[in-house]
Amino acid sequence: MNSLFSIVNKIYVLSGGTGSLGGSIATYLVDNGATVLLLGRSEDKLKAKCQELNDLRPDSAHFFVVDVLNKTELKLVKEAILAKFGKLDGIVNLAGGNIPGATLSPEQTIYDIELEDTHKVLDINLMGTVIPTIVLSEIMAEQGYGSIVNISSMAAKQTISRVLGYSMAKAGVDIFTKWMANELASKFSDKLRVNAIAPGFFIGNQNRKLLTNEDGSYTDRGEKIIANTPMDRFGDTSELNGMVHYLLSDAASFVTGSVYEVDGGFSSFSGV
Repeated sequence: MNSLFSIVNKIYVLSGGTGSLGGSIATYLVDNGATVLLLGRSEDKLKAKCQELNDLRPDSAHFFVVDVLNKTELKLVKEAILAKFGKLDGIVNLAGGNIPGATLSPEQTIYDIELEDTHKVLDINLMGTVIPTIVLSEIMAEQGYGSIVNISSMAAKQTISRVLGYSMAKAGVDIFTKWMANELASKFSDKLRVNAIAPGFFIGNQNRKLLTNEDGSYTDRGEKIIANTPMDRFGDTSELNGMVHYLLSDAASFVTGSVYEVDGGFSSFSGV
């Protein structure tokens, strides 16, 4: 049974691996015997996270300074991965987030939204998943196996006020996940799988001010989320790790094209 879940000696690419959720996942994968290849634009953040991971287990982490929206740069990363490791077992697409101009304040309406910022949010959350997946998954298509894990959101399932661009992007991630699952399994190999995780509400650096006050109490928005979460709390960053592990492992060998909620029951609750 243990071998079914084993990820020892697997090679995984992670974008967004220096953030709150991505950082936790990267550490978890290294703790369980995998090697992680971190992608990002900030060399300082990548170096720091790699040092942290390599202190846990030597030579367990490497990084590439790359813009995940840049196809040319990603092709160079692809060649470097093949040259150094000779394979790629999986991709976890964690790059994403929101920016202030694309987030409406409570007193604003849709006509106040910054369309340029909304476009940026669409790019990083949707195309920041699409482009690296298409470029790097070619390694897996050629070798005949591999698992891709995308990050969706509660905002893709139902209307979450104030975050139009983020919601549209994550809804796009859902259909891209299903589309790629069909494409890879039907045209290349049944050992190529594509799934997504839809996290509930986890407090990280990007949403901390939206959900909590300076004294640690919840904002009005935070209170509404908790009131609609049967588990009556926000998620801990470590609580995504198990689902990522499952989807990357051979335990999920007949699982593709699915989107899994990890949300404390938020998506199942009507509010009544």
